[in-house]
Amino acid sequence: MNKMKTEIRRLAVYSSGGDAPGMNAAIRAVVRTASYYDLHVFGIYRGYEGMIDGDIVRLDKGDVGNIIHRGGTILKTARSTRFRTPEGRKLAYEALVANDIDALIAIGGDGTFTGGKIFFEEYGIPVIGIPGTIDNDLFGTDYTIGFDTAVNTAIEAVDRIRDTADSHNRLFFVEVMGRDTGYIALNTGIGSGAGAILIPESSIDVETLIKHLEKTAKRQKLFSLIIVAEGNENGNAQKLASEIRDRFPDYDPKVTIIGHLQRGGAPSALDRLIASRMGFKAVEAIIEGHTNKMVGIQNNQMKLIPFEDAINKSKDIDKDLLRMAEILSL
Repeated sequence: MNKMKTEIRRLAVYSSGGDAPGMNAAIRAVVRTASYYDLHVFGIYRGYEGMIDGDIVRLDKGDVGNIIHRGGTILKTARSTRFRTPEGRKLAYEALVANDIDALIAIGGDGTFTGGKIFFEEYGIPVIGIPGTIDNDLFGTDYTIGFDTAVNTAIEAVDRIRDTADSHNRLFFVEVMGRDTGYIALNTGIGSGAGAILIPESSIDVETLIKHLEKTAKRQKLFSLIIVAEGNENGNAQKLASEIRDRFPDYDPKVTIIGHLQRGGAPSALDRLIASRMGFKAVEAIIEGHTNKMVGIQNNQMKLIPFEDAINKSKDIDKDLLRMAEILSL
């Protein structure tokens, strides 16, 4: 199922959507694995936008030297409105034909894979996806590229905030990325010993939060760190802090929004390893004739997940982690 018989000789790799630390490690792995199998490999700049514009260059092993430790993506990335139209996809196909491209490896999230799936259905060019998103919200894989680095960056920031919170006996709300999912917030909260964690999947209202703070105050815990995912349904960090301040001026809550700091910086060792394994597996999957699938990692084993599942199925938050986080915060 979802296998092609066409022999692959020339493939192209691109990154699309938001950048994530470790994308360069994946690009490096794709280029060097393809070279090992005597394939011609190309890089497409700026994702689908660059594909439409024909911004395609030949890559060899030397072009990806000394990039494994760098954040961002050497191929740049972008979101493309034009590719969502039949006219835009036709231009992209013509650019690939002009460069004799036989197959694609896409690094990105569900939007990237949706574009690849539609493109294959319309033009028959095989596509394999590598999950590159700091949110770690794609079904079928335990980790996505960039998640571990984003969590490490957030924890380092929270550790610094803890010092000043302790010195001034203050309540700090720390907002991390996560519009629809709370994986970064949950892992950051556990790793930093936060007093409470507010995420889209399991949010608490202000009344519950106040009761929680009162419990910690009874044991003379003089400061608290509250981790808030930006998509928390009861409001972002600014809104929650304002409500607490209005009702309990003595708390003097402060807000720190970590924001895009989580996207930057050198990838962690884990992200470099995962990205390398996924890039290697993606090339071999293309050679074996697979298409419309995402490379995932499950229980430390590499798997191929249909785009349909990766895009449409939800990845549920670990309820045991939530329960543990609540117990450890008291």
